Amino acid sequence: MSDTLLDILDRWQPFKALVIGDFMLDEHLYGEAERLSADAPVPILHVRRRDSRPGGAANVCLDLIALRASVEAIGIVGADEFGRTLSGLLAADGVGVSGLVEDASRPTTVKQNLVGLAQGRHPQKMFRLDHESREPIAREIEAELLNRVIAKLSWCDVVCIEDYAKGVCSETFCQSVIAAAKRAGKPVFVDPAKLADYARYRGATTITPNRTEAEFATGMSTHVAADAVHNSSVANHLLKQLDLECCVLTLDKHGALLVERGGTAVSVPTVARQVYDVTGAGDEFLAGLAAARANGACWKDAVRLANAAAGLEVEVFGVQPIPVEKIHHSLLRLRHAEHGRTDAAKLRSVSQLQVEIASRRKDGEKIAFTNGCFDILHTGHISLLQQARATADALIVAINSDASVRKLKGPTRPVNSEADRARVLSALECVDAVVIFGEETPLELISALLPDVLIKGGDYTRESVVGADVVEARGGKVVLVPLVAGKSTTAVLNARQIAK
Repeated sequence: MSDTLLDILDRWQPFKALVIGDFMLDEHLYGEAERLSADAPVPILHVRRRDSRPGGAANVCLDLIALRASVEAIGIVGADEFGRTLSGLLAADGVGVSGLVEDASRPTTVKQNLVGLAQGRHPQKMFRLDHESREPIAREIEAELLNRVIAKLSWCDVVCIEDYAKGVCSETFCQSVIAAAKRAGKPVFVDPAKLADYARYRGATTITPNRTEAEFATGMSTHVAADAVHNSSVANHLLKQLDLECCVLTLDKHGALLVERGGTAVSVPTVARQVYDVTGAGDEFLAGLAAARANGACWKDAVRLANAAAGLEVEVFGVQPIPVEKIHHSLLRLRHAEHGRTDAAKLRSVSQLQVEIASRRKDGEKIAFTNGCFDILHTGHISLLQQARATADALIVAINSDASVRKLKGPTRPVNSEADRARVLSALECVDAVVIFGEETPLELISALLPDVLIKGGDYTRESVVGADVVEARGGKVVLVPLVAGKSTTAVLNARQIAK
């Protein structure tokens, strides 16, 4: 994992993206599928819930919003209720929809997914109904879309084309968009459709076909185990044929293969993940790649970030935009693993904790915080930590540095070094992260992290808890938990002295 990429994520900046392509509405009908029909051997879906969300190019817009982009959408919708729903959903999430043209001659593309609960527990897609037209859009509509693209090029930092072969991304239209973007000095990122001819993407900055799409477009096979030498011939074929700056082949569990103009092929592995649903992974990869480049990442680091984003996407059911905070957190954890820090895998710096907290809060989690020396771990400590963890979704434990402990407890303490104390605490299931602080009190740390729950033992009062005002000022709470009678580090040390 590149330190440069983590540095970029540390100073991540908002950017502006123009998304062009096939805009869709994804509908999901959820229910139980416990019976077969009496008149045919087919399952009956007893619908309990229905929801709609943007799909296709519209999903790329939401992925980019989650990566802190300002986004403008360019495409078509039908003159129907589905089109109004799609435009409304995008606008509600902050996407500019003035570039969506209403075309009364065709329906809004809608994919209706029937989802039953497998064994009454796990959602399983049973069937999909598609409402769409794949006919090329009319010339006057195409001209109107191009005008809206040109009007926005001076505003944006990156251009994304998401092609699902639904009629918008014709060769003439794509070539006009790419030529206009080049004149404006804007990079063009393309997630291609499954086509036998990629001529429409000629001159783009990059394309990101998956292995199936690349094989179909080139007539060449990719290597089943993602051998870089073999697959580079496929990527180089596309690179030269389409006059690209670089080509990125996405290779599912094998990550991606990057080939830059004039460079050698580079394999960029991904983390092995539990795959629940690959839907939306290509959209997320495109958004992550464009976002990273907009923030100054080199191509290799951009692919690393895009890999991480797509990997997180496949771990959830359905399509869910992945916030940049979650990507940052995922890459930080990977960095720890690469450095072999499994013995203290929960030890964090303040900046790393801020990233982790932001990521957890994106998932609606609450954060608890407690602090202490935790010099000789005993039953009282375990009780406090377990009770603290029960108040929230994650528990951060701040421990005094060795120098800080000596100031508080005297020259003979701590018995165990800060590194050893952090390692022991990291082994506890109830502890999610450990941080070391050297100040006299944890006030500065609490102010930086802003936990939702501040935990101290029952020997404290609300007024004596450092940081209570800071936590409560942002809507958090202070919780005092009962102590285990007779259990303290001092008691343990005194008992040892008596035993001697």
